[in-house]
Amino acid sequence: MAAKYMAECRPKIRQPTRFMTPRIRVKKKCGMASRGFTLIELIIVMAIIAILVSIAVPIYSNMVRRAREAVLREDLHTMRTAIDSYTVDKEQAPQSLDDLVEAGYLKAIPVDPMTDSSDTWITSESDTMTDINETEGGLDDVHSGSQAIASDGTTYNTW
Repeated sequence: MAAKYMAECRPKIRQPTRFMTPRIRVKKKCGMASRGFTLIELIIVMAIIAILVSIAVPIYSNMVRRAREAVLREDLHTMRTAIDSYTVDKEQAPQSLDDLVEAGYLKAIPVDPMTDSSDTWITSESDTMTDINETEGGLDDVHSGSQAIASDGTTYNTW
C-alpha cells in the first residue's frame, strides 16, 4: 500500500509537445499543490518585512540615543561629584581631570558617550573659591565635547 501511495505522489513528467516546455505535475491528493512560491507571494512577504523594519529602526535608534544621554548624565554627575570632593578634601580645586584619577577619586576618565573619546571633555576653570578653606582655584565644571543637539533641544556641551 505504501509503495502505491509513493508511486502516486511521485512527480510525473509530461513529455513536451511542440509548444510546451517540460513541466512537473504533482497530484493534489499527495498534499503538494505546488513546489515553490510565486513572485507575488515573495513581493508581499518582502513588503511586510520592509514595513516592519521601517517601524523598528527609528525606535531602535531613539532608544540608543536615550541610553547614551543617560550615560552622559551619569558620567557628568560622577565627575562633578569627584571635583567637589577633591576640592573639599585637598582644599584646592583640581587642575585637570587627570588629577582626579591620580588622587583616586575616579578610576579612569570616562569615555564621552557622544564623541566616543575620553579626550573631548570640556573643562571650565574658575579663580573663584567655592569653599571657605579653598586656597587655589582650578577646575570647577566639566561638559561633553559634542556639539550635537540632545533630545530636549539643547546641545550636549551645555549639560
